[in-house]
Amino acid sequence: MKTADWVVLCGYFALMLGMGLWARTKVKSAADFFTAGGALPWWLSGISHHMSGYSSAVFVGFAAIAYTSGLSLYIWWACSIAIALALGSTVFPGRWSRMRQRFGIISPLEYLATRYNLPAQQLLAWSGAILKIFDVGAKWTSAAILLQVFAGVPTLYGVLLTGTVTLVYSVIGGLWADALTDMSQFVIQLIAGFAMLIAVLAKLGGVSALWTVWQKLPADHHHLFTGQYTVVFASVYLLVNMLSYNGGTWNLAQRFIAAPDAQSAKRAARLSAALYLVWPLVLLFPMWAAPLLLPHLKNPSDSYGMLARMLLPQGLVGLVLAGLFAHTMAMTSSDANAISAVVVRDILPALRKDRERPGDAVQLRAGRICTLLFLATSMCIALGADHFGGVIGLLILWYAALVGPIAIPMMLGMIGWFRRSGAAAAIASWCAGVVCFALIKFVFAEKINRLPGDLTTTITVAGPVLSALFVFIGVGIVWPTKNPHVQPLLQILTHDEEDPTSSISLETARKKIA
Repeated sequence: MKTADWVVLCGYFALMLGMGLWARTKVKSAADFFTAGGALPWWLSGISHHMSGYSSAVFVGFAAIAYTSGLSLYIWWACSIAIALALGSTVFPGRWSRMRQRFGIISPLEYLATRYNLPAQQLLAWSGAILKIFDVGAKWTSAAILLQVFAGVPTLYGVLLTGTVTLVYSVIGGLWADALTDMSQFVIQLIAGFAMLIAVLAKLGGVSALWTVWQKLPADHHHLFTGQYTVVFASVYLLVNMLSYNGGTWNLAQRFIAAPDAQSAKRAARLSAALYLVWPLVLLFPMWAAPLLLPHLKNPSDSYGMLARMLLPQGLVGLVLAGLFAHTMAMTSSDANAISAVVVRDILPALRKDRERPGDAVQLRAGRICTLLFLATSMCIALGADHFGGVIGLLILWYAALVGPIAIPMMLGMIGWFRRSGAAAAIASWCAGVVCFALIKFVFAEKINRLPGDLTTTITVAGPVLSALFVFIGVGIVWPTKNPHVQPLLQILTHDEEDPTSSISLETARKKIA
């Protein structure tokens, strides 16, 4: 990193802080802080959803996978997300928006107390919040690794630098700051991504390298599925992405909740799907070509950063690093906003004797405090990431394996097909997923690790989500819920026009959620 690179990077951080300060003028209430007052345009919501869907971990953990496995990463990761969003756009985004319009929800978990009961809601809220701390910790670690590769900055200072900037604009600006900085970060990473692509193509002989490079790479690098990333693994990951990117990951649900109406939420999901289908091809090509430019690399996680240092002139190195930070800061700030919404709207009221939520001003203040505490705690986790299996361990083995048991009751609870599954099914499915993960990770870990590599990763990810899914459905069949609010709630979420013949039931459901 030269002086010009540091100037670009510092300018980027200053821009993020400035946009956060400007966004503060738009935050007058808790609804503004957590859902942008339901006024987020569909195009901004879609871009923010995309930017909040992955972090600089892609340029560290996934760069290592691209270096060793090639094209398969695009299939099971980017294509999987695009398909999940395209399929889910007709089902989930509209329901999230309707919940805000009809019930005035701010947190994606508010409706669960009515759909199931308070214990089920609290179980999912507490476990999801704790899990997300580890997920965000992986993002900080990835950003710090990149700063270390680019500039030799120690991990401690890298985490503190990126975390502090994100903390400031997230605390003062809420979801408006997240979305507006996402938009500016999107533009920065477009420029940085194309700069990196052009530099790699120039090094490899021009545009023809887009198709000739595959002849020079190992044969399995152009296979759609290879090694541990098999068809079965990709299928399970598609299920995880269907749950996660359509709202099972709370910060992504916030983007749909903040949309003005159901149609806007659907358009936002489809825009994000299109970006996932196209943009990762630009980002991933330098990683795929890295074995030719950096052969025999001992630590493939460093490949993207080393390519930037080797190929780019002064100024552009800092711009690429800013583009990589853009993804991490977009994702972590939106995570913090969603988690604080759950804490303020769902967890803290349940701890009060009267179960009542405090006034709007108190909620806004509490939201800012929770955002600060969440980001600070996740930064501490980042400094101990090696104890949890490193970046890939946190991303794939922990988060991907455990997000399913939390997301299944949350997402399937909105669909009429699963109306028979109530609180018992929700709690049992969560327990089944967590117990399955514990057995795989700690009890039978030695035996599973002796299996072929393609089975080990698949079992670790597939076991918890599939066991949770089967238990959720099975308990619903054997022990159907008698909750009278389920049917009117599902009716409201499914249709834009309410059924006047059920007005009493609908009003009851409305009051229950409120």
